[in-house]
Amino acid sequence: MAELAYIRVSSVGQSLDVQRDKALAAGVEQKNIFEEKRSGLDTGRPELKACLRALRRGDTLVITRIDRLARSAVDLLSIVRELEKGGVALKVLDQSIDTSTAAGKALLQMLAVFAEFETAIRSERQADGIAKAKADGTRFGRPAKATPDKIGEIRAMRETMTVPQIMKATGLSKASVYRALERAA
Repeated sequence: MAELAYIRVSSVGQSLDVQRDKALAAGVEQKNIFEEKRSGLDTGRPELKACLRALRRGDTLVITRIDRLARSAVDLLSIVRELEKGGVALKVLDQSIDTSTAAGKALLQMLAVFAEFETAIRSERQADGIAKAKADGTRFGRPAKATPDKIGEIRAMRETMTVPQIMKATGLSKASVYRALERAA
């Protein structure tokens, strides 16, 4: 009966050190730690797949937090079911969950639901914030290069210059010049 750990961060700039230290402190041997830097939404996580393949009946999969393993309750519960089918327990260090107990299984399922709920609420708040900012006149994206003044200039230039000459003089792309000319008309 071995303990294998899966540790993950979402981006290359993040460090796995904290999770690795926690797994080692929990008694997982370095050779049994599977590490990767990929999004939790990425279904093709090769180290997770390798870790799941390496687990045997009676083993325990150790993770630091449930969001390191899955990004949705559905995904998490699917992985947990596969582990249970294979006779593998799941231990979550930061939330003190151990699915080898009935209480641990129940707590994991509740946390998964709450985590998904929190993600949905966060998305709604973000959408509300964006809508309010737009209503207050905030513009998102790159500032327009073809300002109303620039459009007037382009219209005046068009009387004596070709589009390539206007492009060179204004630093705008061909498409931007043509859009400006359409707006000026």
